[in-house]
Order: sequence, then C-alpha cells, then structure tokens
Amino acid sequence: MTTSRRFLFVQFEFPWVLGPEPGRYTIRERLGEPPAHILVLRTLGAGERRRLAARRRPRDAPPEPPPAPVPTSRATLVDTRPIEGRELAERRLREADLDALATAALARLNRVLHAHRVAVADPFVRAAARDQALVVRVGYGDGERVADGRWDSAQELPSETRGARGARGRSAALRPQERLAALLAGRDAVLACEELALRARSDVGAGRLREGALQLRVAYEAALAELEPWRELPGLADRLRDLRGQREEVDAAADAALRGGLDEEHIETLHAVLARVEAALRARTAGMRL
Repeated sequence: MTTSRRFLFVQFEFPWVLGPEPGRYTIRERLGEPPAHILVLRTLGAGERRRLAARRRPRDAPPEPPPAPVPTSRATLVDTRPIEGRELAERRLREADLDALATAALARLNRVLHAHRVAVADPFVRAAARDQALVVRVGYGDGERVADGRWDSAQELPSETRGARGARGRSAALRPQERLAALLAGRDAVLACEELALRARSDVGAGRLREGALQLRVAYEAALAELEPWRELPGLADRLRDLRGQREEVDAAADAALRGGLDEEHIETLHAVLARVEAALRARTAGMRL
C-alpha cells in the first residue's frame, strides 16, 4: 500500500560486489540526530555459490570459455525527508541539480564503504567512482517501493567519463599509456611518493582530512627525496625549492591531525601542498623521455 508521502533517492549500479552485506543501513550525519538517509544494498545477477569441497576442487576449463557471470551491486540512497504528495515531488525532481545530488550520494556511499573496510580490516575494499557506475538514477517514490527497487519517476543520468570530469586533457599531457609501457618494460619505476600522494588525495577527496594530513607528511618527505635525482628536468628544481619551504606548515598540519583536528589554515596547507606535490610528479613525468 502506497501513501501520499514521497522520498527522493539516488541509485547506482556497479559491476562488482561492493562489500557490505545486502540490506538496509541507516546513515546519520551526526550522533544524536535522526537518520538523514537510508542506504539499501542489493546484489543482482550473482551466480549460485558452490559450497564445500565441490567449490574447492579445480575443474577442467574449456578452450573457449564463455564470460563468467558478473554480479551487480545496486545501491539506493533514500533521503528520509518526506515530500508531501506526488506533484510536489515531481517539481522537486525537475528543479533539482541531479549531478549535485549524485555527487553527494556517492560521497555518502563511499563513507559506508570506508567504514566497512575498517570494520572488516580488509585493505582491498575499494571506493566507488561515478564513472565506474553502470547506471545512475535520481528519482522519487514511496519509501517502501523505493527500498524494493521501484519508484514513481526517475531520471537516468548520462555516463560520466574522465573527460567530463576535466581530467582528459591533463592525462593526455602526461602520456599515461607511454608511462605504463615504460613501467612494464623497466625503463621507469613507480616512486613511493606517487602511491602515497594518491592515498592522500583519496583521503582528502573523501573528506578524511586528518588522514589526508598524516598521509601528506610522508608523501611530502618521500617526494623531496625521490625527486631530487630529476631536479634538472624543466621546472622541477623550482617546484622542489617551493616544496622545501613548506615543511613547517606540513608538519603543523600533521601534528594537528594527531591532536584531533585541523583548523582552516591547516586545511588550506593540506590542499595547497598536496597539489604542489602532484604538480612536481607531473613535471617529472612530462620531462622524461619514456
């Protein structure tokens, strides 16, 4: 039985199992506040699991095997604030910034995945990105119907690519395929600071600023040491000099993170220095003969 109240939702489908068990999860923005969102996780199209010894024994593989079936995870984030009536819900949907709603919903989903990663102590649980989604929907419906995968009305958002996010031009300039070939052939090596900077960027992008500040300190120190042999590449010496002048600020931000929180100045340092480390890494790659 449906009611007059409607609820906005954002729904994603990803071609892998996200991690948490299927079911409903309550998301509160702050302790003591009522639930702000309900996350409904479903696994679709999962093949039947083989159990016990039969699952453990190897089997002959045909010479041309068909593609293995891939389970799909459906994640639906439902806003708990009710909208009185279908007409008002339709107007809200028409007037909403659908991309902004999807971005905010994805951030909440990744908070859940990060919490699951910590809860199960599994470093291989990964965050989800918009361009990895098979489909993104924004719509409204009765609460129970939405939880069951049905709705009154929804819009399917166009696929987002790296180019749409503004990264294509930068990636092209860095010749990622040439770099990959050089890495696989042993003509170049992955620097420790590159991975550390990526981890810092992941934390900052997810709003984990304390973790980002701590990760930045080790990325920063590693970058100064590892990039020194390439200081003669165009523009890199100046970037390294600028970075060295910010050691006190980087340490102060990391120390504040250890004490429990960052103020506005620390957050500004975090964003600025991380961007400079990334720029120095790009300058090294761009200046090399791959």
